[in-house]
Amino acid sequence: MASDTHRANYCIEKPDSIRADVLETIDYAYTGKPIQITIDQPEYTSVCPMTGLPDYGTITVTYTPDLKIVELKSFKFYLLQYRNVGIFYEHLVNRILDDLAQVLQPKQIQVTGSFTARGGVTTRVTATGESR
Repeated sequence: MASDTHRANYCIEKPDSIRADVLETIDYAYTGKPIQITIDQPEYTSVCPMTGLPDYGTITVTYTPDLKIVELKSFKFYLLQYRNVGIFYEHLVNRILDDLAQVLQPKQIQVTGSFTARGGVTTRVTATGESR
């Protein structure tokens, strides 16, 4: 792990500061009509837990609802919580998947993070889940 002298000079929040209870749901009124919902958030930000430098990317959520859909403003506020959180991409994508799956209980869900280049390397991480 990098020493504190290599970190940006501000407080890096921990992932446990993220509150999933800000996610609100709406009843899906057309349960007999299966649909697929895709949400893109192209302005995602967090920080690297090693250096404290900013990370940018697009978060894409694709899901097949069962009884509930996510209210989009609450989803935006949920993602805004990550702004000063130090979290690795792989952990981030799984955390979003787990939080949404818990709240929505969808038939299927997939979360993809497409992150801008850092050191000339771009990263795309995808996590998938199904209701049991």
